[in-house]
Amino acid sequence: MPLNTHCSAQRFVSVVLSCLSAILLCVSSAKSAEQAGNAKQPPNIVYIMSDELAYYELSHMGNERIHTPNIDRMASEGIRFTQALAAAPVCGPLRACMMTGKHMGHCSVRDNPGGTPLRAGEATIASMLKDRGYATGGYGKWGAGGRGSTGVPEDHGFDDFFGYYDQVHAHSFYPPYLVHNSKEVPLAGNDGGRSGETYANYEIMKRGLDFIRENKDRPFFCYFPITPPHGMYDIPADDPAFDAYKDDEWFNDPKIAQDVKNYAAMVTMVDNDLQTILDLLRDLKLEDNTIVFFTGDNGGQDRFRSNEYPRGYFGPNLNPRTGVEFRGGKGNLYEGGLRIPYLVRWPGKIKPNTVSDLLFNQVDVFPTLAELADAKTPKDLDGMSILTELVGEEATGHKQEQHDFLYWEYGNQTAVRMGQWKAIRARKDGEWALYDLASDVSETKDLAGQHPEVLSKMIAHADASHEPWQAGTFFTKELQDRDRAAKFGSKGNPNGTSGKVNTIKAKNLIPAKQIKVLRFSSQNESNGKLAVNAVDGNPRSLWHSRFDSGVAAPPHELVLDLGGTYDITGFRYLARQDNGWNGAFAKAEFTVSDSAEDFGDPTVIAEFTKTKKSQAADCPNPVRGRYVRVRSMKEVNGSQWGSAAEIGIVGKKAK
Repeated sequence: MPLNTHCSAQRFVSVVLSCLSAILLCVSSAKSAEQAGNAKQPPNIVYIMSDELAYYELSHMGNERIHTPNIDRMASEGIRFTQALAAAPVCGPLRACMMTGKHMGHCSVRDNPGGTPLRAGEATIASMLKDRGYATGGYGKWGAGGRGSTGVPEDHGFDDFFGYYDQVHAHSFYPPYLVHNSKEVPLAGNDGGRSGETYANYEIMKRGLDFIRENKDRPFFCYFPITPPHGMYDIPADDPAFDAYKDDEWFNDPKIAQDVKNYAAMVTMVDNDLQTILDLLRDLKLEDNTIVFFTGDNGGQDRFRSNEYPRGYFGPNLNPRTGVEFRGGKGNLYEGGLRIPYLVRWPGKIKPNTVSDLLFNQVDVFPTLAELADAKTPKDLDGMSILTELVGEEATGHKQEQHDFLYWEYGNQTAVRMGQWKAIRARKDGEWALYDLASDVSETKDLAGQHPEVLSKMIAHADASHEPWQAGTFFTKELQDRDRAAKFGSKGNPNGTSGKVNTIKAKNLIPAKQIKVLRFSSQNESNGKLAVNAVDGNPRSLWHSRFDSGVAAPPHELVLDLGGTYDITGFRYLARQDNGWNGAFAKAEFTVSDSAEDFGDPTVIAEFTKTKKSQAADCPNPVRGRYVRVRSMKEVNGSQWGSAAEIGIVGKKAK
């Protein structure tokens, strides 16, 4: 009996050990299979870019008026960059630069009218990730090619894009429709402008969240180039974001404009949207395999300025803790136009509470995501990967690369960054300035004369970085024009010239139909503000100097052919007939000549006032000639623009 009991015990132990071995083998195999599966499936990518959200408009940066608790928490849970820079100082170009990995000297979108397209076949982040097996979705403002062009997102790697293609369309949160893969999706109860029944940002967020749910079982790239807080400052009055401000003294001050309060609420709405995305990733158990980027697009704009708040009520480029400013803002290449907030979160991969001074810009996003996804990249990218800075050398197996130079151009402006040094030429024919940002982040002390050897290296890099611009093309502009008109819908632009307008009336006024524009210094083509409009006899049309691809500096010039020789006795000027004053002449020169090429001293130098009525500039004595040169020397608001609804010439045909 004892013998049998001993044998039974041995058999029992043997069976138990066999079962344990089998269980351990199964667990080990399952774990190995899981690891193998994870190794094959690259991480999901969520990239959130808030339109014009500025560096110092976040509460973790010291802003005491705007509430961003979720963005602040993300900063503490991941990495925050202090020297992240926009690839361009305005919306369209920076989006194209980021998507293609090309700086402004190579990018196909270098102006900002709202729909300039990428070239056909250009590789983008989306096409690269799609080739790697990612589902690719975009939700918000595209800005790199209007409908009917070579630049639409569905032709550049996006399986799904919903929102706005044209930037002007994106100014309204109540447009009559949004666009899904170039097709219109009506929004109930909307007719453009500043009110309606369906809030566009809500619809955009719903589509983006649905995309994440639908693709939870495969790698996905979800791009959120959301429009708030840019555009018209509109947000539904019952949005939960307003709750954050109900006890704030400034918010309850009736002297503070509602647009100012709406702007703050829109930023908090973006903050809430971020948390909604993070909560969804957590609920779907995707959080640990999803890297989330949160950033602004270009440098801040000093909105809601006053004598008390010269850098704007919210101080987007003003350090609230130290009072140190970033010079400039959106549209220029000083730090105020380029410095952006930039946060990245990836639990278990990125160390919490990390602050990095790595110098990079949005051109680096393409190579970073390519390395992250182990994807192939084009050979002509201008950027570098910042993945090592995000996850560490042990994870990537190499040290973090550093930029020798960064390059920007926009309109007549050029800038180069080399370590702590920033070189900038504000005008094409201007002098270069050199700043040491390590000691002068406000760019106030020009050191060009003290460090010529440094400046010469940077100028050489600038010269080598520019190549001739070749944008994409439109097959038709009908759809883009429709999208732009949707900003105000059937109501039309309330600031337009739909009402009563003034005209030029004078005895012996030379008929506009026989005057031709021979040449002009600049015109703004993207919105039809052409030079010919100044002499077309229609006061509702407008000539405006260039501003969409860099602001053209005065003097602004037109050379006119009267179609014959006249004895000219005077000139007439009609300022723009809408509610604006941009470009209205304050000082102008009129010169008469027999030659279209040679003009002497001005015939008349005129000072004009701020009025919508026709203004006269008469000659002391009649002057004979066929050609007239008109020069705007100064604008009524002291800005650099020039504009005219109509220019008239008074005279009799010479005998």
